Amino acid sequence: MIFQRALRRELASSAGATFTVLFTIIVTWTLITILGRAAGGKVASSDVLALIAFAALNYLPMILILTSFISVLMVVTRSYRDSEMVVWFASGQSLTKWIRPVLTFGFPIILLTGVLAFYATPWAKQKSAEYVERFAKREDLQKVSPGQFKESSSANRIFFVEGNAGQTASVQNVFVNQVDARGTSVIVAKEGVIETAPNGYRYLVLKNGRRYQGTPGQADFQTMEFDRYSMRVAQQAQELDAKRDANAIPTLELLALPTNAARAEILWRISLPITCLILMLLAIPMGFVNPRAGSSTNLIIALMIFFIYNNTVKMFEAAVKQGKFSFEMAWWPLHLLAALTVLAMFAWRLNVNHRLHPRALLAGLRRKGAAR
Repeated sequence: MIFQRALRRELASSAGATFTVLFTIIVTWTLITILGRAAGGKVASSDVLALIAFAALNYLPMILILTSFISVLMVVTRSYRDSEMVVWFASGQSLTKWIRPVLTFGFPIILLTGVLAFYATPWAKQKSAEYVERFAKREDLQKVSPGQFKESSSANRIFFVEGNAGQTASVQNVFVNQVDARGTSVIVAKEGVIETAPNGYRYLVLKNGRRYQGTPGQADFQTMEFDRYSMRVAQQAQELDAKRDANAIPTLELLALPTNAARAEILWRISLPITCLILMLLAIPMGFVNPRAGSSTNLIIALMIFFIYNNTVKMFEAAVKQGKFSFEMAWWPLHLLAALTVLAMFAWRLNVNHRLHPRALLAGLRRKGAAR
């Protein structure tokens, strides 16, 4: 009991440090990506924090799997490096005695991974898609950020303003470049405001400005000064598209869909908690290291195994999605092979530890002495 409590404390400490590092890396990378999209006008600046939270929630299952795998591996490796395992085996204990405390530590992580995979992650992907789609369907002037050129949804206008372009707020120092059948026109105004006509159409009303129209390269440009100039703003349907990707559909709805994409997504969600369990058990026999050698090799191999396992699951998911394999024949072979590998690793380590056990060495010396 003392050993199990100490082991669980060490596992929790290692998991906390590992999770902090991995989560920080993912959040930083996500922050850079989303800020780049916001700077490019693909998402609203006000939605950046929400999109980062949704993305972090999406990556959380993979972070938990890698955290549990690395934390167990590092604790076992440290025990070998500090020669604690020598004392453990000399006391007549087996490597299998590590399974219970590791599973006790890892069961909440496995459960949390399953909850995230089946419920939280689809919700986060759905909300993230809604935020992006809602911004894409906003009116042209609502997408414009101060000091930034923005192309309209119809691709024939370019806007530039020096003020907030909210739904009702006015904008200052407006520049509009428009290309139509009559040629190219450039409009500059000191002020603009969005107004709604009785028929429901919305217009950008510019005040105190000039309009230049003509063909580039020719001298027949027309100049017009105006006190008030109305320009219809492109308005898209505000209803969100009901069609969703399979990875954003709740699990209960996904089970009712007979499509290959739905079955492939179910395979992926089932694989996450199973992968977490198998990798934690694999870390126990895999943690062996020579006390005189470094422990970085085990960590590198562990990362390679994680990515290979994850990519292989993705391959099975793609095969089901393309109709090459059925769901019933694709979800279990990889995990069965991984489980058999864990059993083989345990059998190999138990055999090696038995031969190195002091009692086995003493029996071998006695047999050699009797033979002489």
